Amino acid sequence: MTFALTRRRFTALTALTPFIGVARAAEGWSAIEAEAKGQTVAFNAWAGSAQINAYIAWAGEQLKQRFGITLTHVKLADTGEAVRRIRDEVKAGKEGSADLIWINGENFRVMKQERLLFGPFAEDLPNFALVDVEGKPTTRIDFAEATEGLEAPWGMAQLTFFADGAKLSAPPASMAELLELAKANPGRITYPAPPDFHGDTFVKQALVETMKDRALLPVSIDKPAFTEAARPLFDFLDALHPHLWRGGKQFPQSQAQMTQMLSDGEVLMSLTFNPNEPANLVATGVLPDTTIAWQHKGGTIGNTHFVAIPVNAKAKAAAQVTANFLLSPEAQARKADLGVWGDPTVLDLARLSPADKALFKGGDAPGAVKAPAPTIPEPHGSWVPLIEAAWLERYGA
Repeated sequence: MTFALTRRRFTALTALTPFIGVARAAEGWSAIEAEAKGQTVAFNAWAGSAQINAYIAWAGEQLKQRFGITLTHVKLADTGEAVRRIRDEVKAGKEGSADLIWINGENFRVMKQERLLFGPFAEDLPNFALVDVEGKPTTRIDFAEATEGLEAPWGMAQLTFFADGAKLSAPPASMAELLELAKANPGRITYPAPPDFHGDTFVKQALVETMKDRALLPVSIDKPAFTEAARPLFDFLDALHPHLWRGGKQFPQSQAQMTQMLSDGEVLMSLTFNPNEPANLVATGVLPDTTIAWQHKGGTIGNTHFVAIPVNAKAKAAAQVTANFLLSPEAQARKADLGVWGDPTVLDLARLSPADKALFKGGDAPGAVKAPAPTIPEPHGSWVPLIEAAWLERYGA
């Protein structure tokens, strides 16, 4: 579906609900900024991290100074609660209590399908031109669901491995190489047990690298089709497990446990979904400065987190200006700073001016990923429960 067709589709929906609207690029960005001045944006965002909360507070200060926008952080423990609240408000015909929401995955799919989102607006934002849509395709695909301009990318996550380079000088660049490493170092390799998120991701990575037809990944799948498609995956895991920590009979329960095992010298390597985490662990003294981090040469599983505007938002103009500021090189560089948040950028640094590119630091820090690999989008959500059930049935005992 082209962007123009998407715009027509959502314009047609205005007859279905009083709140549906589209971004008004024709008015010009300056008109949107003028309308935004004096508005208050209720930003509904998860609040489980002091660093993230502090970053949002900094963004609020900048928005107030530069655009006359007041940003209020509506602190969430569960984003699903905000989705349900917005749904109830729209059904009741009420103006919204949320102007901007931090979402991805299932929450986005639900809001999109139930027509709870304003837009398309994201690709009309001036700073969207800086987004790395080619190298990071998940900036337009959210867990196999096309964003269609209904959410603006904010940050990245991607499966990354790390180890002490003094003990592992030649890290494996694929699952096949990981198997050979495990054979050569029995008991020194492992991964978290599904349904732990990182364990799921490790298995999804093995699925991607072993399956015959990757075209199946973005589509819904049933159990018979999954059983056939995943046969090479379980052949691989059957070959790998006897060489793992404790003979593959036990697994760490979390990524944090596995990283502690690495720090203690019990295993050779660990994994994370934040490419900046190994460098941060070095900076905080948890890991030695000989730490190395890498991604598989052919790419690793990744996703993007986004901000979106509810269809009944009261401050749509200010919400768009906020989303655009969050995409600015200054805001993205601060977010990526290991001392601030350490959340990887969605921008293509090659598109930035030398001055803006210089804002991004830490690429040469110990523990940083020196050669980022392509992002492989997450499989369709229907794969995950089937992966977990099959893994637990085969290895859970």
